[in-house]
Amino acid sequence: MPKLLPIITSHQGSGGRSALTCRFRCGDACFGEVPNTSENEYVGDVIAGALSRRSMMRAAAVVTVAATAGSTLIAGPGVSEAAAAAPEGRTAGKGRGARGLRFAPVAPNTKDAVTVPAGYGQNVVIRWGEPILRGAPAFDPDRQTAKAQAGQFGYNNDFLSLLPLRGEHGRQVLVANHEYTDEILMFKGYDPENPTREQVEIAWAAHGLSVVVVEGERKSGALRAVTRHHLNRRLTATSRFRLTGPAAGSDLVRTKADPRGTTVLGTLNNCSGGTTPWGTTLHGEENFNQYFANAVKVTDPKDAARLKRYGVSGAASERKWERFDDRFDLAKEPNEANRFGWVVELDPFDPDSTPRKRTALGRFKHEAAQPRLTDDGRPVVYMGDDEKFDYFYKFVSSKRMAKGKSRAAHEHNLTLLDEGTLYVAKLTGDSPAAEIDGKGTLPEDGEFDGSGRWVPLATAGPGGKAVSHVEGMTAEEVYVFTRLAGDKVGATKMDRPEDIEPSPHTGKVYVALTNNSDRGKPGKAGADEANPRNLNKHGQVLELTERRNRADATTFAWSLFLVAGDPDDPSTYFAGFPKDRVSPISCPDNVAFDPHGNLWLSTDGNQLGSHDGLFGVATRGERRGELKQFLTMPTGAETCGPLIQDRRVLVAVQHPGEVDGASVEKPASAWPDGPGKLVRPSVVSVWREDGRDIGV
Repeated sequence: MPKLLPIITSHQGSGGRSALTCRFRCGDACFGEVPNTSENEYVGDVIAGALSRRSMMRAAAVVTVAATAGSTLIAGPGVSEAAAAAPEGRTAGKGRGARGLRFAPVAPNTKDAVTVPAGYGQNVVIRWGEPILRGAPAFDPDRQTAKAQAGQFGYNNDFLSLLPLRGEHGRQVLVANHEYTDEILMFKGYDPENPTREQVEIAWAAHGLSVVVVEGERKSGALRAVTRHHLNRRLTATSRFRLTGPAAGSDLVRTKADPRGTTVLGTLNNCSGGTTPWGTTLHGEENFNQYFANAVKVTDPKDAARLKRYGVSGAASERKWERFDDRFDLAKEPNEANRFGWVVELDPFDPDSTPRKRTALGRFKHEAAQPRLTDDGRPVVYMGDDEKFDYFYKFVSSKRMAKGKSRAAHEHNLTLLDEGTLYVAKLTGDSPAAEIDGKGTLPEDGEFDGSGRWVPLATAGPGGKAVSHVEGMTAEEVYVFTRLAGDKVGATKMDRPEDIEPSPHTGKVYVALTNNSDRGKPGKAGADEANPRNLNKHGQVLELTERRNRADATTFAWSLFLVAGDPDDPSTYFAGFPKDRVSPISCPDNVAFDPHGNLWLSTDGNQLGSHDGLFGVATRGERRGELKQFLTMPTGAETCGPLIQDRRVLVAVQHPGEVDGASVEKPASAWPDGPGKLVRPSVVSVWREDGRDIGV
């Protein structure tokens, strides 16, 4: 008889995530000691929002003339009636809503389904376990093997990228991250104290990345995977990756198995990412700390402090991988953890290429990495470190992107992210701290905004040579222990900076700050001008404008674009748009842009009683701040990897059914295939049934 699982209670303070999600996704990061114990300013002390009396007056005037026709939608538990009110085509004046957002908002709900607006259709593009490589078998939940999984779509899909496939009409290349595994929901009778070698090797194969060609149906927006295409590929926790850039070959990344410090097996906990203008994809290694065991056996004070700063702690790991591979045992391989926490660059069009871990972009818990080009063609990559009170960064390359499709141009562009300068953000508010009351009340000057500067950490040059700009740290130390470098230069502590993306239409940069339930607690920083609320459980979105809109600028202005939560809550803010005409939103995580310049936000850990979802919000014009919910997730699932094309929206449905007490034998969800079938993370495509563009 299988061993009974321990009862897992819900976690308060991690957003709306279940304890099961916290346990397997991030190793209970929200409930351990906050790794950042520096005396740096908290962004919450610096930025409390982007509200202004002028914008509030503008919003009041708009409310006066706004039409209020439409139907009332039913709210999920914990959501006020006003927050649930989402009339079709609601406007702030004439017209039918912002272009790209003209759909009937989905009401907050707790349905075990992907719920989309009226008039929209959907299909499952690909599920965990579906074969994508030649020779891979069909998925059989009772006969899983590591060999089969290595040829099948991985588990817990997150970041998605779609790239055009030249010469094959109607086809695109889909690239997906597979962030983590939840063995309790993968294997019948799973004993977390005694996993088998086969279960561990299946989990290794279910991590990593998938590349799969997809084909659109002519009569709908449905996408189907093209199995066994020559570009299809799986990269796992045991695939070969190259370390490149200034930290490659450093003593800090050398191991017994890799004495040169240039070759790493696997990529772990890939969260979000980015797509480059030169046709590659970027993948952020996030909560890598949870995979490594026996940090307690590291006795050198300096090494122990470095591990602690990255949240690496304890004895046995959750998954017990150290029992089957010494590289996950820090007592035996103390540098192995230093080989994770990087941004990975993948060439999806070369199935024989070795992906690179770009050390010039720094090492931390990378949520994402999204490039933008400078005026003279150099890539700039924006990055967030997803931890309470940690920082956000950018990398400015010193090399220009080569144009064209030649092999020489391609090879040159594969070197762009190895040379340049890495910066961390330092923000300054313009209101006295005494005017920030922790309730989101406006300061005396009527503004929650300020200025900032990019503080240089290190510059990488040709041949891996690099210069540190941080006193007391070598360049190699800056790149491998980037968090410590940020501490030393006084970077501003943020409330879990997750996805960061520049708008391709305006150049403004948007930072999703998911939440921080520790703000204002005893011994922790209280509210500040950037984070105006104590016990911040709903999060906010920061809008950053580089000086003269130059991506390589070293100074910027900032303001809060959204302060999330129930619109009936006076502390919330929607860029000045009338709050009785927006959808409620909680815990913004990933961001994306549609062809019209609207910002789309996916959520992780909704604290308003509804399932997580995907939202679109106008960033310009008279409807700036008009936020509408486009879809909701099944039970237990998180919204990941949003992609918004002219006629199609893609989302990754991650960890469906991941509810406290759930297991294979006792499922909490029947998605996507109905009762009696194993719950499977999947990618979903959504389209308009009349064939027209999304939201027009």
